[in-house]
Amino acid sequence: MQPSSDQNTGGSAGSPLRRYGPVIAIVAVIAVIVGVVFATGGDDDDTATDGTTSSSGPDATDGPVQRPAGAISWTQAQEENLDVTFPETCDMERGTVAIPYFFAPECYADADDNGGATSTGVTGDSITVVYYSAPANDPVLDFITGPIQNDDTPEQIQETVLGFADLFGAYYQTYGRTVEVKVVNASGTSTDEVAARADAQKAIEEHKPFAAWGGPALTTAWADEMAAAGVVCIGCGSTGGETYRDERAPHLISIGMAGDQTNRHGAEYIGKKLAGKKAEFSGDFTTVDRKFGLLYIRSSEESDKTADAFIDLLGDQDVEIAERVSYVLDPGRLPEQATSAISKLKAAGVTSVIIQADPVAPANFTQEATTQEYFPEWIVIGGTLVDTTVFGRVFDQAQWTHAFGITAGAVATAPELDPGFFLYEWFKGEEPPAAETAPILYPTPSLFFSILQSAGPDLTPETFRDGLFSGEPTRGAITAPSLSWGDHGLWPGAKVATDWSGVDDATEWWWDATATGPDEIQREGTGMLRFVDGGKRYLPGAWDGTVKLFQEEGSVIILQDPPADETPPDYPSPAG
Repeated sequence: MQPSSDQNTGGSAGSPLRRYGPVIAIVAVIAVIVGVVFATGGDDDDTATDGTTSSSGPDATDGPVQRPAGAISWTQAQEENLDVTFPETCDMERGTVAIPYFFAPECYADADDNGGATSTGVTGDSITVVYYSAPANDPVLDFITGPIQNDDTPEQIQETVLGFADLFGAYYQTYGRTVEVKVVNASGTSTDEVAARADAQKAIEEHKPFAAWGGPALTTAWADEMAAAGVVCIGCGSTGGETYRDERAPHLISIGMAGDQTNRHGAEYIGKKLAGKKAEFSGDFTTVDRKFGLLYIRSSEESDKTADAFIDLLGDQDVEIAERVSYVLDPGRLPEQATSAISKLKAAGVTSVIIQADPVAPANFTQEATTQEYFPEWIVIGGTLVDTTVFGRVFDQAQWTHAFGITAGAVATAPELDPGFFLYEWFKGEEPPAAETAPILYPTPSLFFSILQSAGPDLTPETFRDGLFSGEPTRGAITAPSLSWGDHGLWPGAKVATDWSGVDDATEWWWDATATGPDEIQREGTGMLRFVDGGKRYLPGAWDGTVKLFQEEGSVIILQDPPADETPPDYPSPAG
């Protein structure tokens, strides 16, 4: 669930799953990005005192990139006793922006001179941003998200995005410039490369933006044009993975975890917790040693290369794959593909199916597995929205009761605690127009304005990048992921050294088929994700061998009361 950001969690460059990552922007599966922020300091206490509320893992090294000149943080001013002033919207006791947002970033000092027109789309008074507004109806996305459509209109979504821009623009340091957001209404569907390219070219020609927010979900054409024109793009719709973004640096920035990163988490998780043990969470094989199979979505040869790379990572953990099966997301062929895939996995004696899928196909695969009286473990590593309650409920429950895995998403919280809802209401004095979509709309403007502060007054794509990379990873929590960009020593051996994606840590879950409550879009029902160990999160390299799956004690479904150190201060509403 991301705000037009590519959560490329099932593959890397060319992976089919990259095509569906931005589908998250249509459904309020908010946990993955609840904590999107760019924190560069503030409180000295960067480590939670309760081990269950902090990310576990090796200490991250400081990023090698220096903060751009003129970007003076509150911490720097205190340490160096600098004679600078801060905006009235700074909480001078905490040193953070005074909004009721636990991940509110550090304050930055005012600048005497912002340098005027420092880049395309930047003047002494303004910064131009274009926002890509998707069409109301899209046959491809409607097929994928059919079970979970909400009623928010493009107009309501646009109004909500502009409201968030007003909020962050009023409170964050912009060095005397106003961020002007220009809405670009899509002329074609998510798969229409020609329309996407034309829309991008028109936006660039008419508005001459410094940055863009969002893009079409199922084509890279928009991202191609933005990068070629030197426009910074956050959550630029569909992009081609880590290598694609690195080749177009510094212009394409993502929020979700990259595919190679997800696979590294998954291989470590399987190697440490599951390999060499009985398939105790299956239906048929509880006394049998685990034999793993891989089921993944395919759209090109790159999909197979991604699977090869994942299998190599598993091999590093002494995990073998007994059978690998791919499929294509063709609605008419899904039933026959499911019959063939399940037959192969069953014949190979696979006890534990590692699944990397879109959110639609698992319904066919799980139904077919039941038809063939085959009840393995279903281990979810990556994929798109497969690790959600809203889609988990449409899968065959006789199968999904044996489902578990890892997710970049965070433990769910009560809806009234979601920043996307209460921040807007706090600022405007009324609910966001796009109430169902608001939780997945705020991260992109939040991230943009946070980077803007640390980029300093001399704003260019390069200082924007340096501001992004200079920040330390956000501190660990259970209600939000830890995020970082650049090189902080978190991903040794990664395919691309420079990290252009945000989320770094993950948590473990299992499917509780009997639990009742609201899903991610607040629809009551039966069957829910249950997070292990209170939602504890792990950075790469930190997974251990302890197994607490399918144990209710210590687990959590919805966190009604976040830890005290994750509860933001209460500031007076500007709406009165």
